[in-house]
Amino acid sequence: KAKAKAKAKEATPAGNFKVCVCGGAGGIGQPLSLLMAMDPNVGELCIFDLNIAMVPPAGVATDLSHIERKCKVTGYSMEVGKNPIDHLEECLTGCHLVLVPAGVPRKPGMTRDDLFKTNAGIAKGIVEACAKYCPTAVLGMIVNPVNSVVPAMAELYKKKGLDPMKIVGITTLDVVRANKFVGEITGKNPSFINIPVIGGHAGSTIMPVFSQDKIAKTIAEDKIAELDKHVQNAGTDVVDAKGGKGSATLSMAYAGARFGKSVLAGLAGRRSVECAYCKNDVTDLPYFAQKVVFGEGGITKVLPLGDLNEYETKRLEEAKVQLKLEIETGLAYAESESLA
Repeated sequence: KAKAKAKAKEATPAGNFKVCVCGGAGGIGQPLSLLMAMDPNVGELCIFDLNIAMVPPAGVATDLSHIERKCKVTGYSMEVGKNPIDHLEECLTGCHLVLVPAGVPRKPGMTRDDLFKTNAGIAKGIVEACAKYCPTAVLGMIVNPVNSVVPAMAELYKKKGLDPMKIVGITTLDVVRANKFVGEITGKNPSFINIPVIGGHAGSTIMPVFSQDKIAKTIAEDKIAELDKHVQNAGTDVVDAKGGKGSATLSMAYAGARFGKSVLAGLAGRRSVECAYCKNDVTDLPYFAQKVVFGEGGITKVLPLGDLNEYETKRLEEAKVQLKLEIETGLAYAESESLA
Protein backbone atom coordinates (compact mmCIF):
# COMPACT_ATOMS: atom_id res chain seq x y z
CA LYS A 1 0.00 0.00 0.00
CA ALA A 2 2.75 2.42 0.98
CA LYS A 3 4.55 1.60 -2.28
CA ALA A 4 1.39 2.30 -4.29
CA LYS A 5 0.98 5.61 -2.48
CA ALA A 6 4.59 6.57 -3.15
CA LYS A 7 4.15 5.64 -6.80
CA ALA A 8 1.03 7.78 -7.12
CA LYS A 9 2.97 10.70 -5.67
CA GLU A 10 5.83 10.14 -8.09
CA ALA A 11 3.47 10.15 -11.09
CA THR A 12 2.90 13.92 -10.88
CA PRO A 13 6.04 15.68 -9.69
CA ALA A 14 5.75 19.46 -9.36
CA GLY A 15 6.07 21.08 -12.76
CA ASN A 16 8.72 23.59 -13.71
CA PHE A 17 6.65 25.80 -15.98
CA LYS A 18 7.29 29.25 -17.35
CA VAL A 19 4.45 31.70 -16.78
CA CYS A 20 4.11 35.29 -17.98
CA VAL A 21 1.70 37.90 -16.60
CA CYS A 22 1.08 40.61 -19.21
CA GLY A 23 -0.01 43.70 -17.34
CA GLY A 24 1.81 42.29 -14.31
CA ALA A 25 2.49 45.63 -12.61
CA GLY A 26 -1.17 46.71 -12.53
CA GLY A 27 -3.97 46.41 -9.99
CA ILE A 28 -4.80 42.82 -10.91
CA GLY A 29 -1.35 41.98 -12.23
CA GLN A 30 0.61 42.48 -9.01
CA PRO A 31 -1.45 40.24 -6.70
CA LEU A 32 -1.89 37.74 -9.57
CA SER A 33 1.90 37.62 -10.00
CA LEU A 34 2.36 37.08 -6.25
CA LEU A 35 -0.08 34.16 -6.26
CA MET A 36 1.51 32.59 -9.36
CA ALA A 37 4.98 32.95 -7.81
CA MET A 38 3.68 30.86 -4.91
CA ASP A 39 2.40 28.05 -7.17
CA PRO A 40 4.68 24.98 -6.80
CA ASN A 41 4.34 24.29 -10.55
CA VAL A 42 5.93 27.61 -11.52
CA GLY A 43 9.68 27.54 -12.18
CA GLU A 44 9.96 30.89 -13.93
CA LEU A 45 7.72 33.95 -13.82
CA CYS A 46 7.89 36.92 -16.18
CA ILE A 47 6.23 40.23 -15.33
CA PHE A 48 5.52 42.33 -18.42
CA ASP A 49 4.02 45.82 -18.44
CA LEU A 50 4.31 49.22 -20.06
CA ASN A 51 6.65 51.99 -18.92
CA ILE A 52 3.60 53.94 -17.68
CA ALA A 53 2.60 51.19 -15.18
CA MET A 54 2.10 52.27 -11.55
CA VAL A 55 5.46 50.69 -10.70
CA PRO A 56 8.17 49.39 -13.06
CA PRO A 57 7.80 45.65 -13.83
CA ALA A 58 11.45 45.17 -12.82
CA GLY A 59 10.51 46.49 -9.36
CA VAL A 60 7.63 44.04 -9.02
CA ALA A 61 9.98 41.24 -10.14
CA THR A 62 12.70 42.20 -7.62
CA ASP A 63 10.12 42.39 -4.84
CA LEU A 64 8.70 38.95 -5.73
CA SER A 65 12.17 37.43 -6.12
CA HIS A 66 12.56 37.59 -2.32
CA ILE A 67 9.72 35.22 -1.43
CA GLU A 68 10.54 31.68 -0.29
CA ARG A 69 9.64 29.88 -3.47
CA LYS A 70 11.70 28.17 -6.17
CA CYS A 71 10.61 30.40 -9.01
CA LYS A 72 12.89 32.87 -10.78
CA VAL A 73 11.19 36.22 -11.47
CA THR A 74 12.12 38.68 -14.26
CA GLY A 75 10.52 41.98 -15.22
CA TYR A 76 10.11 43.29 -18.78
CA SER A 77 9.03 46.81 -19.71
CA MET A 78 7.96 48.29 -23.04
CA GLU A 79 7.35 51.89 -24.10
CA VAL A 80 3.77 52.87 -24.83
CA GLY A 81 3.00 52.76 -28.55
CA LYS A 82 5.65 50.13 -29.30
CA ASN A 83 4.69 46.69 -30.61
CA PRO A 84 4.98 43.66 -28.26
CA ILE A 85 6.12 41.37 -31.10
CA ASP A 86 9.30 43.49 -31.41
CA HIS A 87 10.10 43.43 -27.69
CA LEU A 88 8.87 40.22 -26.07
CA GLU A 89 10.98 37.47 -27.60
CA GLU A 90 12.96 36.73 -24.44
CA CYS A 91 9.96 37.25 -22.18
CA LEU A 92 7.59 34.87 -24.02
CA THR A 93 9.87 32.21 -25.52
CA GLY A 94 9.26 28.90 -23.73
CA CYS A 95 6.13 30.11 -21.90
CA HIS A 96 3.54 27.46 -21.01
CA LEU A 97 0.93 29.86 -19.64
CA VAL A 98 0.37 33.55 -20.39
CA LEU A 99 -2.12 35.39 -18.18
CA VAL A 100 -3.39 38.65 -19.65
CA PRO A 101 -4.95 41.16 -17.21
CA ALA A 102 -3.67 43.97 -19.49
CA GLY A 103 -5.97 46.61 -20.93
CA VAL A 104 -7.82 49.65 -19.63
CA PRO A 105 -10.64 49.35 -17.09
CA ARG A 106 -14.07 50.62 -18.06
CA LYS A 107 -14.38 54.29 -17.17
CA PRO A 108 -17.62 56.16 -16.38
CA GLY A 109 -19.52 57.02 -19.57
CA MET A 110 -17.60 54.46 -21.63
CA THR A 111 -19.69 52.05 -23.67
CA ARG A 112 -18.71 48.39 -24.02
CA ASP A 113 -17.95 49.13 -27.68
CA ASP A 114 -15.49 51.91 -26.75
CA LEU A 115 -13.88 49.56 -24.26
CA PHE A 116 -13.69 46.76 -26.83
CA LYS A 117 -12.00 48.94 -29.47
CA THR A 118 -9.25 49.96 -27.04
CA ASN A 119 -8.72 46.62 -25.36
CA ALA A 120 -8.95 44.48 -28.50
CA GLY A 121 -5.97 46.43 -29.85
CA ILE A 122 -4.01 45.84 -26.65
CA ALA A 123 -4.92 42.14 -26.57
CA LYS A 124 -4.04 41.72 -30.25
CA GLY A 125 -0.50 43.06 -29.70
CA ILE A 126 0.12 40.50 -26.94
CA VAL A 127 -1.60 37.61 -28.76
CA GLU A 128 0.43 38.36 -31.90
CA ALA A 129 3.66 38.13 -29.90
CA CYS A 130 2.50 34.86 -28.27
CA ALA A 131 1.65 33.41 -31.72
CA LYS A 132 5.25 34.01 -32.71
CA TYR A 133 7.20 33.16 -29.54
CA CYS A 134 5.04 30.67 -27.57
CA PRO A 135 2.39 29.33 -30.01
CA THR A 136 1.59 26.28 -27.86
CA ALA A 137 1.09 28.21 -24.59
CA VAL A 138 -2.35 28.55 -23.00
CA LEU A 139 -3.45 32.21 -23.01
CA GLY A 140 -5.74 33.11 -20.11
CA MET A 141 -7.59 36.28 -21.07
CA ILE A 142 -8.81 38.69 -18.38
CA VAL A 143 -9.01 41.64 -20.83
CA ASN A 144 -12.54 43.03 -20.82
CA PRO A 145 -14.96 42.67 -22.47
CA VAL A 146 -14.04 38.96 -22.36
CA ASN A 147 -17.23 37.96 -24.26
CA SER A 148 -15.93 39.79 -27.37
CA VAL A 149 -12.15 39.77 -26.88
CA VAL A 150 -11.84 35.96 -26.65
CA PRO A 151 -13.72 35.21 -29.92
CA ALA A 152 -11.73 37.97 -31.67
CA MET A 153 -8.35 36.59 -30.53
CA ALA A 154 -9.25 32.90 -30.99
CA GLU A 155 -10.38 33.52 -34.57
CA LEU A 156 -7.16 35.45 -35.27
CA TYR A 157 -5.21 32.45 -33.91
CA LYS A 158 -7.21 30.14 -36.16
CA LYS A 159 -6.54 32.38 -39.19
CA LYS A 160 -2.84 32.06 -38.41
CA GLY A 161 -3.13 28.25 -38.44
CA LEU A 162 -2.87 27.96 -34.64
CA ASP A 163 -5.19 26.23 -32.16
CA PRO A 164 -8.05 28.60 -31.17
CA MET A 165 -8.61 26.50 -28.01
CA LYS A 166 -5.38 27.98 -26.61
CA ILE A 167 -7.24 31.28 -26.17
CA VAL A 168 -9.32 30.94 -23.01
CA GLY A 169 -11.48 33.50 -21.22
CA ILE A 170 -11.05 33.46 -17.45
CA THR A 171 -14.57 33.46 -15.96
CA THR A 172 -13.45 31.87 -12.68
CA LEU A 173 -14.37 34.94 -10.63
CA ASP A 174 -18.07 34.31 -11.35
CA VAL A 175 -17.69 30.78 -9.95
CA VAL A 176 -15.76 32.04 -6.92
CA ARG A 177 -18.46 34.62 -6.17
CA ALA A 178 -21.32 32.15 -6.61
CA ASN A 179 -19.59 29.70 -4.24
CA LYS A 180 -18.95 32.40 -1.62
CA PHE A 181 -22.47 33.88 -1.74
CA VAL A 182 -24.09 30.44 -1.43
CA GLY A 183 -21.76 29.70 1.51
CA GLU A 184 -22.90 32.90 3.23
CA ILE A 185 -26.59 32.12 2.75
CA THR A 186 -26.35 28.47 3.82
CA GLY A 187 -23.69 28.87 6.52
CA LYS A 188 -21.50 26.28 4.75
CA ASN A 189 -17.82 26.38 3.85
CA PRO A 190 -17.46 27.70 0.27
CA SER A 191 -14.50 25.33 -0.26
CA PHE A 192 -17.06 22.51 -0.48
CA ILE A 193 -19.39 24.35 -2.85
CA ASN A 194 -18.84 24.12 -6.59
CA ILE A 195 -21.34 25.97 -8.74
CA PRO A 196 -20.84 25.88 -12.49
CA VAL A 197 -21.30 29.35 -14.00
CA ILE A 198 -22.04 29.13 -17.71
CA GLY A 199 -22.67 31.54 -20.58
CA GLY A 200 -20.39 34.56 -20.59
CA HIS A 201 -18.60 37.00 -18.32
CA ALA A 202 -20.76 40.15 -18.20
CA GLY A 203 -24.19 41.11 -16.87
CA SER A 204 -27.03 38.80 -17.84
CA THR A 205 -24.66 36.43 -19.72
CA ILE A 206 -23.32 35.28 -16.33
CA MET A 207 -25.46 32.27 -15.45
CA PRO A 208 -24.84 30.33 -12.24
CA VAL A 209 -26.32 26.83 -12.32
CA PHE A 210 -27.29 26.55 -8.66
CA SER A 211 -29.29 23.35 -9.20
CA GLN A 212 -26.10 21.40 -10.00
CA ASP A 213 -24.56 21.89 -6.55
CA LYS A 214 -25.82 19.82 -3.62
CA ILE A 215 -25.57 22.71 -1.14
CA ALA A 216 -26.91 25.45 -3.45
CA LYS A 217 -29.96 23.39 -4.41
CA THR A 218 -31.16 23.48 -0.78
CA ILE A 219 -31.77 27.25 -1.13
CA ALA A 220 -35.47 28.19 -1.39
CA GLU A 221 -36.62 28.69 -4.98
CA ASP A 222 -37.91 32.21 -4.30
CA LYS A 223 -34.39 33.31 -3.27
CA ILE A 224 -32.66 32.12 -6.47
CA ALA A 225 -33.48 35.03 -8.81
CA GLU A 226 -32.07 37.53 -6.27
CA LEU A 227 -28.95 35.40 -5.73
CA ASP A 228 -28.51 35.11 -9.50
CA LYS A 229 -28.58 38.92 -9.78
CA HIS A 230 -26.13 39.23 -6.87
CA VAL A 231 -23.56 37.14 -8.79
CA GLN A 232 -24.18 39.12 -12.01
CA ASN A 233 -23.81 42.50 -10.31
CA ALA A 234 -20.96 41.65 -7.94
CA GLY A 235 -18.40 43.52 -10.08
CA THR A 236 -20.48 46.70 -9.88
CA ASP A 237 -20.77 46.25 -6.10
CA VAL A 238 -16.96 46.39 -5.85
CA VAL A 239 -16.70 49.45 -8.12
CA ASP A 240 -19.33 51.23 -5.98
CA ALA A 241 -17.67 50.22 -2.70
CA LYS A 242 -14.33 51.56 -4.00
CA GLY A 243 -16.05 54.87 -4.78
CA GLY A 244 -15.05 54.79 -8.43
CA LYS A 245 -11.34 54.49 -7.49
CA GLY A 246 -10.97 50.95 -8.75
CA SER A 247 -12.67 47.69 -9.60
CA ALA A 248 -12.33 44.05 -8.54
CA THR A 249 -8.57 43.53 -8.51
CA LEU A 250 -7.81 41.28 -5.52
CA SER A 251 -10.68 38.84 -6.02
CA MET A 252 -9.90 38.82 -9.77
CA ALA A 253 -6.26 38.00 -9.03
CA TYR A 254 -7.38 35.19 -6.70
CA ALA A 255 -9.68 33.80 -9.42
CA GLY A 256 -7.02 34.20 -12.13
CA ALA A 257 -4.52 32.28 -9.99
CA ARG A 258 -7.08 29.54 -9.34
CA PHE A 259 -7.50 29.23 -13.13
CA GLY A 260 -3.72 29.31 -13.64
CA LYS A 261 -3.18 26.64 -11.00
CA SER A 262 -5.67 24.34 -12.78
CA VAL A 263 -4.03 24.87 -16.18
CA LEU A 264 -0.57 24.08 -14.75
CA ALA A 265 -1.86 21.04 -12.84
CA GLY A 266 -3.27 19.77 -16.15
CA LEU A 267 0.03 20.40 -17.93
CA ALA A 268 1.80 18.48 -15.14
CA GLY A 269 -0.48 15.48 -15.82
CA ARG A 270 -3.10 16.01 -13.13
CA ARG A 271 -6.43 16.53 -14.89
CA SER A 272 -8.52 19.36 -13.46
CA VAL A 273 -11.95 20.84 -14.20
CA GLU A 274 -12.81 24.56 -14.25
CA CYS A 275 -15.43 26.69 -15.96
CA ALA A 276 -13.91 28.72 -18.79
CA TYR A 277 -15.03 30.66 -21.87
CA CYS A 278 -13.77 29.17 -25.13
CA LYS A 279 -14.63 28.05 -28.65
CA ASN A 280 -16.99 25.03 -28.54
CA ASP A 281 -20.24 23.57 -29.81
CA VAL A 282 -21.98 22.80 -26.51
CA THR A 283 -24.73 25.26 -27.52
CA ASP A 284 -25.64 26.82 -30.85
CA LEU A 285 -23.23 29.69 -30.10
CA PRO A 286 -19.59 29.35 -31.25
CA TYR A 287 -18.21 30.58 -27.88
CA PHE A 288 -19.57 29.72 -24.46
CA ALA A 289 -18.40 29.36 -20.87
CA GLN A 290 -18.90 25.97 -19.22
CA LYS A 291 -16.90 23.23 -17.52
CA VAL A 292 -13.76 22.18 -19.35
CA VAL A 293 -11.05 19.66 -18.55
CA PHE A 294 -7.47 20.94 -18.42
CA GLY A 295 -4.85 18.33 -19.18
CA GLU A 296 -1.61 18.10 -21.10
CA GLY A 297 -1.62 20.81 -23.75
CA GLY A 298 -4.46 22.85 -22.19
CA ILE A 299 -8.18 22.16 -22.73
CA THR A 300 -8.56 18.46 -23.51
CA LYS A 301 -12.35 18.28 -23.32
CA VAL A 302 -15.39 20.55 -23.10
CA LEU A 303 -17.98 18.99 -20.81
CA PRO A 304 -21.75 19.00 -21.50
CA LEU A 305 -23.97 21.54 -19.72
CA GLY A 306 -25.78 18.87 -17.70
CA ASP A 307 -29.35 19.16 -16.44
CA LEU A 308 -30.91 22.61 -16.03
CA ASN A 309 -34.13 23.28 -14.13
CA GLU A 310 -36.99 25.35 -15.53
CA TYR A 311 -35.68 28.69 -14.23
CA GLU A 312 -32.18 27.98 -15.60
CA THR A 313 -33.47 26.85 -19.00
CA LYS A 314 -35.34 30.15 -19.39
CA ARG A 315 -32.33 32.14 -18.14
CA LEU A 316 -30.05 30.36 -20.61
CA GLU A 317 -32.14 31.59 -23.53
CA GLU A 318 -31.97 35.19 -22.19
CA ALA A 319 -28.22 34.96 -21.66
CA LYS A 320 -27.68 33.66 -25.19
CA VAL A 321 -29.42 36.65 -26.80
CA GLN A 322 -26.96 39.10 -25.21
CA LEU A 323 -23.95 36.81 -25.61
CA LYS A 324 -24.63 36.29 -29.33
CA LEU A 325 -24.32 40.05 -29.96
CA GLU A 326 -21.09 40.29 -27.97
CA ILE A 327 -19.57 37.29 -29.81
CA GLU A 328 -20.50 38.88 -33.15
CA THR A 329 -18.54 42.03 -32.20
CA GLY A 330 -15.47 39.85 -31.69
CA LEU A 331 -15.94 37.87 -34.89
CA ALA A 332 -16.33 41.06 -36.95
CA TYR A 333 -13.05 42.38 -35.50
CA ALA A 334 -11.22 39.15 -36.41
CA GLU A 335 -12.51 39.35 -39.99
CA SER A 336 -11.03 42.79 -40.50
CA GLU A 337 -7.69 42.09 -38.78
CA SER A 338 -4.91 39.52 -38.88
CA LEU A 339 -1.81 38.65 -36.84
CA ALA A 340 1.63 39.57 -38.13
